[in-house]
Amino acid sequence: MTFGPRMLKTGLAVTLALYISLWLKLPSPVIAAVAAIFALQPTIYRSWRYLVEQLQTNTLGAVLAMLGGMLFSNEPIAVGLVCILVIMICLKLKMGDTIGITLVTVVAVMEASGQWEFALNRFLLSLIGILSAFIINILVFPPKPRVQYEQQIRQTFDQLSLLLRTAVSDEIKETVFRQGKRELEDTIVSLTDKYKMMEEEEKKLKAPKFSDHRQLVLYKQMLEALRKGYEALDAVDQHYFQAVRSPELNQEFDQHLEKLTKFHEHIMLKFDDKLKPNYVEAMQFEQENDEFLRRMLDRYAEERTGVLRLSIVSAEIYEYGYQLERLNRLADHSVSSSISGTSSGE
Repeated sequence: MTFGPRMLKTGLAVTLALYISLWLKLPSPVIAAVAAIFALQPTIYRSWRYLVEQLQTNTLGAVLAMLGGMLFSNEPIAVGLVCILVIMICLKLKMGDTIGITLVTVVAVMEASGQWEFALNRFLLSLIGILSAFIINILVFPPKPRVQYEQQIRQTFDQLSLLLRTAVSDEIKETVFRQGKRELEDTIVSLTDKYKMMEEEEKKLKAPKFSDHRQLVLYKQMLEALRKGYEALDAVDQHYFQAVRSPELNQEFDQHLEKLTKFHEHIMLKFDDKLKPNYVEAMQFEQENDEFLRRMLDRYAEERTGVLRLSIVSAEIYEYGYQLERLNRLADHSVSSSISGTSSGE
């Protein structure tokens, strides 16, 4: 595990919450520290949303805890029942992320048998912790999901490229392949979560510009191409080696996968502004991808051996190529727009 910005920000948020609590001479500052730990979110929008939702659910929790404390004192069964009620309300309001700190407030308030001064104190401590996390999240290493997403996209492509290029040729060690495939799957899941956060922040935090919307479309297609590449790799792993194959067929699959990864690499270089749009290459690739599937279907119709498994593999590989064609069109359009923009600027 490496030391990252989130670790640093968590420590700073806890420190700030404790200092503010001590400066205001509030008892039990540890509640503010706990609230700061829970409140740190991966994006600015989620931090703001968490702050607003926490204000609502904490207020509700404190009120219910006061009523429960006045009616039932601090009996353990009463505390448990009020906690269950608060959880149900939070889930009903679709504010499940706020349950943790809200329950801390409920238990703390009911401990004092519903005294309103005590309830106000605990509410302020929770608020201090949440605000401390929000401030630190904005001022110290503010989240940059786009930069992180682009870096992870390139790292994921490197993983995919190695596995695809060595899968059919059977050059890679079995243990290395299995571990790499698991890591690739986990990385794609992580990328999916990051894309959702970017999309959420773009739509909720500000009015999206056309350029921002276009960038999201690019990011989504980058992710889709990687996902289809993984599905092609998984199809090779699950079906290819169980089917009857000739050396010529192995070579044909291996060569086509090499073309796919090379084309994918060229597309990524276009996004890095290192290659010009190449429409001839794109047309040639599209023809080769179509011809690959056509040849495979013709071969299966003639031989009728291992048809089902190899047809699944062929279809997944073709779909990966199709998604690359779509990504390439977006890349060429993006590069052409940047070139025309530079020319008009000059």
